Amino acid sequence: MRILIIEDDLEAAAYAVKGLRESGHVVDHAADGDEGLTMALAGSYDVMIVDRMLPRRDGLALVEMVRTEGLTTPVLFLSALGEVDDRIKGLRAGGDDYLTKPYAFAELLARIDALVRRANPDQVRTRLQVADLEVDLLARKVTRAGEEIDLQPREFRLLEYMMKHAGQVVTRTMLLENVWEYHFDPQTNVIDVHISRLRSKIDKNYKQPLLHTVRGAGYSLRAAD
Repeated sequence: MRILIIEDDLEAAAYAVKGLRESGHVVDHAADGDEGLTMALAGSYDVMIVDRMLPRRDGLALVEMVRTEGLTTPVLFLSALGEVDDRIKGLRAGGDDYLTKPYAFAELLARIDALVRRANPDQVRTRLQVADLEVDLLARKVTRAGEEIDLQPREFRLLEYMMKHAGQVVTRTMLLENVWEYHFDPQTNVIDVHISRLRSKIDKNYKQPLLHTVRGAGYSLRAAD
């Protein structure tokens, strides 16, 4: 999913961005309230994570403006201001949840998932399956024929994208933009390397191949060739 983090503490922001990207999310960062407001209104995000104390425009004012503009994106306040009155102000300003710093990253992930489930109860899929290959997006667990497969974060993100587009031809450009967040061709074999690694893990020891190369077009994840 696409997440916008609005946080002026660059160290704290870098920690959250790194963790969320390693968990398979596409993450943008704004360092002040005005920049955050502009990005929120211009982008299409699944969740916004907003600090309370921001330069140029504080978090409460930012979220109030976002709601005034009709944006319904779920907002999680992430702040060192943790008193009851602070949390109430955040929720009344238009926030959907409130997490106090310092926080456990696992809890942040769980709260993000919960916000998205509530916002899109009919759209969020937490389990993906193609033939006997299954992916649990919440537990970040991959199994084939009941056997667990260990994937690196980028491999998991690649598989998740392929699973969500099962049966379709996925082009290299689609993978670069949605898995690597590149909007240009880096002129490397990064996709080939990761496809090869992923294929060796999900296909090598099984009779039926699922990950297919479509010559001259891209790749496809499907049960039958």
